[in-house]
Amino acid sequence: MLLAIDVGNTHTVLGLFDGSDLVEHWRISTEASRTADEIVVVLRGLLGQHAGPTGDRVDGIALCSTVPSVLHEMRDMCRRYYGDVPSVVVEPGVRTGVPVLTDNPKEVGTDRVVNALAAVELYGGPCIVVDFGTATTFDAVSANGEYLGGAIAPGIEVSVEALGARGAQLRRVELARPRSVIGRNTVEALQAGILFGFAGQVDGVVTRMAAEICAGGGNPQDVTVIATGGLATMVLDESGVIDVHEPWLTLIGLRLVYERNHP
Repeated sequence: MLLAIDVGNTHTVLGLFDGSDLVEHWRISTEASRTADEIVVVLRGLLGQHAGPTGDRVDGIALCSTVPSVLHEMRDMCRRYYGDVPSVVVEPGVRTGVPVLTDNPKEVGTDRVVNALAAVELYGGPCIVVDFGTATTFDAVSANGEYLGGAIAPGIEVSVEALGARGAQLRRVELARPRSVIGRNTVEALQAGILFGFAGQVDGVVTRMAAEICAGGGNPQDVTVIATGGLATMVLDESGVIDVHEPWLTLIGLRLVYERNHP
């Protein structure tokens, strides 16, 4: 079994692969103060719930992280508790098969490179990955599978929290679809602004990005748009540009990176 771990700013997503099949997955909060010993307790508790034919045996680990302090503890956890298990930490120098054509490739989040790899493997290029997490990220990938760059916007929950903190008569509301885009009360007005506002943002950025990808030739309509991330389902039905929803895109990418480095 391969254990794939995607450490994000807010949540950590874990997946257990049997070959190419994702047989189990979990989402837990990312705690920057959690130690390697605490991480392994949580991890073994989750793995113990899996009732597959091999039980909770881990034969390989693939990991990426956007949180340096957690990455340090994850490395320590792998070294101390899974020292005999092959592991791959996605970082500069690790083979991904994705050329990164940005000014400074080392500053590109490893999760974004992993997403690009999985997107091309599953759907081909050119494509755009929209990842709805702490930030909403837009990543452009060429027809040849090259990571071209992207855009970063505040995530949905971050924006809602900021609005509640700065608006004297506003508060956090359930992230749900209101009856109408014209809110009849404060809650519905907030929900309408959040939901339809972010859907409009996605459509606008993706449309511009697809046109730029195809500036040298090609049809922007042929650019596949893949949505992923914990909050993607909120926007799917309201966006007019998303073609595919793949909630486990990063985990799949981690599996592919592991296979490239441990064939």
